[in-house]
Amino acid sequence: MDALSEDLELLPATRRALRHRIAVAQSEGRAPSVVAAVVRGGELVWEGSRTSVAGHGPDGDVQYRIGSISKTFTAVLVMRLRDEGLIELADPLEKHLPGTSAGRVTIAQLLSHTGGLAAETPGAWWERTPGELRPGLADVLGEQPFRHAPGSRHHYSNPGYTLLGSLVEQVRGKPWEEVLRSEVLEPLGLDRTSGQPQAPHAGGWAVHPWADVMMPEPLEDLGLMAPAGQLWSTARDLGRFADFLLRGDERVLSARTVREMRTSSSPPEPGLAELGYGLGMQLMAHGGRRLAGHSGSLPGFVAGLWVSESDDVAAVVLANCTSGLPPTGVAADLVALVADAEPRFPEPWRPFREADPVALELCGPWYWGTSAHVVRLSADGTLELGPVGGAGRTARFRVEADGSWTGLSGYYAGETLRAVRRSDGTVSHLDLASFVFTREPYDAQAPVPGGVDPQGWRGIG
Repeated sequence: MDALSEDLELLPATRRALRHRIAVAQSEGRAPSVVAAVVRGGELVWEGSRTSVAGHGPDGDVQYRIGSISKTFTAVLVMRLRDEGLIELADPLEKHLPGTSAGRVTIAQLLSHTGGLAAETPGAWWERTPGELRPGLADVLGEQPFRHAPGSRHHYSNPGYTLLGSLVEQVRGKPWEEVLRSEVLEPLGLDRTSGQPQAPHAGGWAVHPWADVMMPEPLEDLGLMAPAGQLWSTARDLGRFADFLLRGDERVLSARTVREMRTSSSPPEPGLAELGYGLGMQLMAHGGRRLAGHSGSLPGFVAGLWVSESDDVAAVVLANCTSGLPPTGVAADLVALVADAEPRFPEPWRPFREADPVALELCGPWYWGTSAHVVRLSADGTLELGPVGGAGRTARFRVEADGSWTGLSGYYAGETLRAVRRSDGTVSHLDLASFVFTREPYDAQAPVPGGVDPQGWRGIG
């Protein structure tokens, strides 16, 4: 990704609107500095900054601490283990990281904050105290690690991501940061993302809530809590990472896996995950569009990274203040400013080079009872099943090795769709989670549950 792409260069009015938005954010949020970047179509198309220091402004290469955006990096490492077949998301933690007091939670529950673990560590606030105070996982979890039954609800847990970092270390046999460097940062070219600050970097500040004065915040090494919030990064690096979270990179994770990460795995929690929480990613709605990403904060810093898949736009906002500037709202506004002012051009329609004949055979109208549905074959090889001309259950399906299809979204997520064939090889009907879809409403030649009246269709009288 080039520093700025001429091919995708934003219009002057759009650039001015972006500059104005971060200027307002810095002023109203009383932040010593703020730096932001926008990515569109895989390219960094804008970066800007605002600062309280006359004649000086950070650029996209200045490091800020990114807090809980570190969790998304940790989640990427865990998903790599899954894709390599070394773990399953349904595995209990105990299977791969024995000896903790939280061994019964699953890896998926830890990723989606549904494990029921406490939000914070016992003892002094971990973000403002040295990691040496928590030398072992027992010190991170405490004597009573659970606040809810595993799987019962979404409850954001910082210790949960410490466990995931330790899981990565256990399976790889290397420190979390070393694994992150070799498996994610280096392949993606994120050479300005690190566990410790590297010059040039911003200092973290606390701004007095009722007076225009400030003081420096301590910069602690978080120790075992590093996978939950240790990282430092830049607007440019995070722009590259945001683009990866939209389209994947086969050197790290496939597009299919990052899409899975952006899919809700737990119910909403107001203020943290308005549309639920994925696998290491927060989900929210803003101005009618669906965004995925993560916020971050540590004493002295706030950060936000948000992507809109439908617009192919991402925005990053970093500031060096403990509170005041809302990075999530500002980043979401930057996405909206670009997407609304310069809507994405749709990809040109192109026919398949070679369509799957089996998938093609399933296309067209089907009926669930008297409800008309249609199956469409998408360019990415997935099937879409949805009602004709009205609201109802719509879902996408991917093909499996045995010829069945697995639901990817909506009511049928995880359910199996099968084409049932007659003795002559033609398709009799579709079976989807016990629902029978036929080519004609209540086809008497198909095994419709409950049977079909032998007198067939008729009028009154």
